[in-house]
Amino acid sequence: MSEGTFYVKEEVDQNSIQEIESTLNQIDGVERVLIDTSDGEVIVEFDNEKVTAEQITKTLEQHQYHV
Repeated sequence: MSEGTFYVKEEVDQNSIQEIESTLNQIDGVERVLIDTSDGEVIVEFDNEKVTAEQITKTLEQHQYHV
C-alpha cells in the first residue's frame, strides 16, 4: 500500500470534494481519499500494484483539476 499527496490548485468546496472523492474511488486500487479544503491537499492511499501516482494525477487533470 502506498500513499500519495497531491495539491489541487482550484478552490476546493463541498461539491468538488465529492466529485474528487467519487472520481478517485472509481479507480481500481484506490483505497482511501482524504481532502483538506484549506489548501487543496488530496491524500490518496492506493495499491501501487494496481495504480500509480501518475495515473491518479492524470485522472485529476482529465477532470479539469490542476495538480
